[in-house]
Amino acid sequence: MRIAIGGFQHETNTFSPTPAGWQDFLAADTWPGLLQGPALLAEMTPAGGAQARNIPIAGFIGAARDEGAHTLLPLSWCAAGPSGRVTEDAFERIVALLLEGIALARADAVYLDLHGAMAAAHIDDADGEILRRVRLAIGDDIPLVASLDLHANVSPLMVDSADLLLVYRTYPHVDMAATGARAYAWLARRLQGMPRPRAAWRRIPFLIPICWQYTGAEPARSLRRLQEALDSDTLAAGLAMGFPATDADKCGPAAWAYAASADAARAATDRLAAAVEAAESGFAGDILDARDAVARAQALLRSPGATGPVIIADGQDNPGAGGSADTTGLLRALVAADARNAVIGLLVDAQAATQAHAAGAGAEVRLALGGKSGIAGDAPFEATFRVMRLHGGDVDATGSVFKGYRLTLGPSALLQIGGVQVIVVSRPVQLLDLALLRFVGLAPERLDIIAVKSVVHFRADFEPLARAVLLCASPGAFALDPSTLPWTKLPGDIRRKPASP
Repeated sequence: MRIAIGGFQHETNTFSPTPAGWQDFLAADTWPGLLQGPALLAEMTPAGGAQARNIPIAGFIGAARDEGAHTLLPLSWCAAGPSGRVTEDAFERIVALLLEGIALARADAVYLDLHGAMAAAHIDDADGEILRRVRLAIGDDIPLVASLDLHANVSPLMVDSADLLLVYRTYPHVDMAATGARAYAWLARRLQGMPRPRAAWRRIPFLIPICWQYTGAEPARSLRRLQEALDSDTLAAGLAMGFPATDADKCGPAAWAYAASADAARAATDRLAAAVEAAESGFAGDILDARDAVARAQALLRSPGATGPVIIADGQDNPGAGGSADTTGLLRALVAADARNAVIGLLVDAQAATQAHAAGAGAEVRLALGGKSGIAGDAPFEATFRVMRLHGGDVDATGSVFKGYRLTLGPSALLQIGGVQVIVVSRPVQLLDLALLRFVGLAPERLDIIAVKSVVHFRADFEPLARAVLLCASPGAFALDPSTLPWTKLPGDIRRKPASP
């Protein structure tokens, strides 16, 4: 059989003022830039024993190549970093590429690598619209399968348009490639004659703050296990916890299931949704302001017994959720508290990185660092820094989330002020891989405080060596408390955050 494959990924923070345009999808950042035809297969297929990329479509390609039963017809694939809405021009051009490829492919099945929380300037349910248009192009009889991010905002249109939607089960997303491989295995069964399953879908009536969607802790850990258990009773079960910064009618968590009968799909969906609702009050925890987070970290370092660094997550300035990664609130708190053997990163300031490179390693340079994105309550941090190390910014990831990636940070520098070091980069990337400390000569296990511009993804690599992990709410474009956002399209019966016990 002939399987057409492609993808179009974007996680949209509609409260961010920075749109995602055509050029953002063309350029490589954390993931590759726009790929078409044979280049898609070449880029996503490891060669010479290289490590496979932890990307859904790479997992799909790998599983198909291992089985060798079907021919893959590459369409186009692209992704851009989380930001504001996708421009109408970019959305329509990219969807046109997919549809043109499908028309030429004459495929027996279609697989799409989507995110699920995309919103375009002119379409709130952008992923639903992609699936609707593809279904219209291929007709009702050709199988259409898509993989989705755990943070997807899943709509009835998405469920109705696809034969199957499979979602990542982990956050940090260590199973992206595995989800693509699951999508291939299911699609192969469909091509062997399994009829299209019946589906059921239910919306969860509250938003889940992204910081409490961590599947390594309760209640998300048990919900993940239930979802996996339900797979044995049905053809597939899905739980997307939602991206609580997309101002659209479909925003929020959803549960769904597929089975041979509508009753079986509905029973599994109801069981999963009921478990999420029963766990509502568990989606909560301590969130500290910057000063209290630093003070707590320093107190933990003085406590006997425990070892390893204290990790502070600067969660509201997370570039993985549309943050600018340049706010300075936590940096100021570290310096004001005279923190020692501390580092913060990755702070985006291309101008400061250029100035550091011009000054040279060992030089002292006066900078107005960060604070250039106009975030309320934030401003550049003006001080004299010593340039400790310089780097071109191409870094090979080593961790479980960015497995197989070459990260493009642009000109980068390690700066120091007092006992605090700052990793400055030119392009936004979450500090979620230990290689993003080591590339500037830092040994993570020898540090006392590591402040990361991330909210959960860092845990996969950093938590095993940490003395403690603290969550900090300093100024940033991504609100950890979704109830503080100026929602205009969220239905009135959806609670803006989980209810307290």
